Order: sequence, then structure tokens, then C-alpha cells
Amino acid sequence: MKRYRLFLLNVALFLLLGCQPEPVSFRNTDITGASFGRDFSLTDHHGQPRTLADFRGRAVIVFFGYTSCPDICPTTLARLAEAMKELGEDSKRVQVLFITLDPERDTLAQLKTFVPWFHPDFLGLRGEPTQIQALTTEYRVFASRHAVEGALGYVVDHSSGAYVYDPAGRLRLHVRDPNSVQDLVADLRVLLH
Repeated sequence: MKRYRLFLLNVALFLLLGCQPEPVSFRNTDITGASFGRDFSLTDHHGQPRTLADFRGRAVIVFFGYTSCPDICPTTLARLAEAMKELGEDSKRVQVLFITLDPERDTLAQLKTFVPWFHPDFLGLRGEPTQIQALTTEYRVFASRHAVEGALGYVVDHSSGAYVYDPAGRLRLHVRDPNSVQDLVADLRVLLH
């Protein structure tokens, strides 16, 4: 009788362990449970106030940059647009938010011209300089303005990469700049399904 009970216990444990869901394995950096990147209140390039909660039910990609950026920003936005194309119908459940690090120059009109050029559904966001400074601290984004020769007058050196939230509004991923579009698409599909 003891052997029979032991056998049943082993079968039950095997079945129970076999029913556990596979742990999620992302291709980008999993930061689930991070205590930063909580929320913001900014204005989109249409003049509408926005918070992260406005996009519940969609995966959200947050990227910090500025419209005069000579390299990182246009390259990243182009890669994000490519990811949207690869996602097909699922792209309707993804929102890309470009938060300017240069609110002095990046007016709503400037953002409205620049950001949708990459994809019509992307939104540019801006706030007052103090709000942006608080966000760089909250999101652990490096940004440093320094003077340059020429018409620009200054550039903003900044960290690259993007943050990805799941449809429930939880911060889940950090996407480093050199990671591939295919890796981002694979991770977004995991978050959306």
C-alpha cells in the first residue's frame, strides 16, 4: 500500500510540475519588477496631456531623444518603425513614445513634423525642462547638453535604448541600441499574446 501511495504521489508531482507555465524568456534585457520608470505627465505633439495609463491595453515603447540628434535618434526611430512593419496587425497594439530631452528647441510643432515622419502612429512628448530633468532621473537616462560650433549651438549627449511596457502597464524590458529588430519583434509578440 505504501508503494502505491508513493507511486501516486510521484505521478501527481510529475503532473503538477509538468503543468507549470514555461518561464518567459526575452531576447532583450528583462527588467520586470524594476522600481523606476513609473509614470509621467507630458503633452503629446497634438497638444493632448498624456500619461502611461492612457495606453493601457497596448505594449508601450518609451524612447528618449531629441529632434536635432544627428545619429542615435533617427536610427532608433527607423528601427522601431521597421519593428512595427514586421509586427503587421499586432502593431495596432503597440505605442511608441518619443520623449524629447531638448524641450527648449523641440516644440510641439517640431515634434509633430519629426516623429510621425518615421511612423504615423508614433507620438512625440514634451514637458517643461524641470519635468524632463525629473524623468531622466526617474528613468535613469543620461543627458548632457554641450556647446558646439555651427548653427545648432549645442547638442545633447544621451544614453540610447528604449523601455518596453506590457499591456498591463508594467515595465518589462530595456532594449539596448544594438539589439536587432527581430529580437524586439519577438519580445513584443510574447508581451502581446
